[in-house]
Amino acid sequence: MRQRSLRTLAAILSVTAMTASGAACSTKAPNGSAGPGGAGGGPGANAKIAFLMPDLASTRYELYDAPLFTAKTKELCGGCEVLYQNAGGDAVEQQQQADSALAQGVDVLVIDPVDSAAAATTVRTAQGRGVAVIAYDRPIPAVRADYYVSFDNEKIGSMIGRSLVDHLRATSAEGGLLQVNGSPTDAAAGLIKKGMRSAVDSSGFRLLAEYDTPAWEPAKAQSWVSGQISKFPGGIAGVVAANDGTGGASIAAFKAAGVTVPPVTGNDAELAAAQRIIKGDQYNTISKPIKTVAEAAATAAFAFVRGEKPRGNTVLFGTPSELFTPTVVTRRNIAEVLVGGGKPLKASEVCTRTYAAACAAAGVG
Repeated sequence: MRQRSLRTLAAILSVTAMTASGAACSTKAPNGSAGPGGAGGGPGANAKIAFLMPDLASTRYELYDAPLFTAKTKELCGGCEVLYQNAGGDAVEQQQQADSALAQGVDVLVIDPVDSAAAATTVRTAQGRGVAVIAYDRPIPAVRADYYVSFDNEKIGSMIGRSLVDHLRATSAEGGLLQVNGSPTDAAAGLIKKGMRSAVDSSGFRLLAEYDTPAWEPAKAQSWVSGQISKFPGGIAGVVAANDGTGGASIAAFKAAGVTVPPVTGNDAELAAAQRIIKGDQYNTISKPIKTVAEAAATAAFAFVRGEKPRGNTVLFGTPSELFTPTVVTRRNIAEVLVGGGKPLKASEVCTRTYAAACAAAGVG
């Protein structure tokens, strides 16, 4: 039911983006310049930009990435049209969506790949037609995209891992660690995995086992962790999980087994993760404001349609890249960093009746 509702939301957002684009186009002045609410005439004034997201396993793409990217694009270019699609975790579907966008004459293609290796074909096809490609959130290592926008994924892995290790040392924890990685077809997950492993290998704690979670699916992560609980009874000091979905699944596995939940990491600062942190079920997450990357991608896309080439602040896999540094969130700083006025999450959303007492104790709300 949740998956169906997210697919419905994806369709609504796609139609909304195109409808908004049509409305903006209708405000253009007779001389070709855009009306109020967007850039004036000149190169790129009526460009088409494809925004192709990977899956519905995470709620972020429908709730935040797509609307934020579209809003910034409309701010920069009132006459521009955003063609938004979500592949629902299907690499073949995403390839078809890219082909459809190219057939519709897009000027720039922004893609968060389901499968980083398979996306190389999309990059080659688009560039062969003179269409710039921006890799978004997840890199495409096999070919050089025209630009890459993301948070520093290797640093994310290192940060959540070291945060957990420091906590385990401070509490004199005993036992070993489980490492729950992301999708094996996601290059960003590979970078997060590398960062987590660097923290684990230097921690002094034994790595009991690790798992690459197919398509980031929480149910598969939960099933694997359940098996490890049986294999290492009482011997798991903590779980280094690559995102909030796999972290929440790990926590669910311990609760289902009826044993104490050890400290568990996360990443993405989802609403449910914030609630788990406040309640004490999850140890940390990563705050990486999606608005930052969504707006940076929109700005880069608009530069390309105007014939400009953004430089970024580094180079990754041979691609000019704009990487941002995230923030580790624990119960200690959640009120300062993540929840409350002007922050990514609203206190009214996080501190529902179930979490009211925990929020008060944590100074949230």
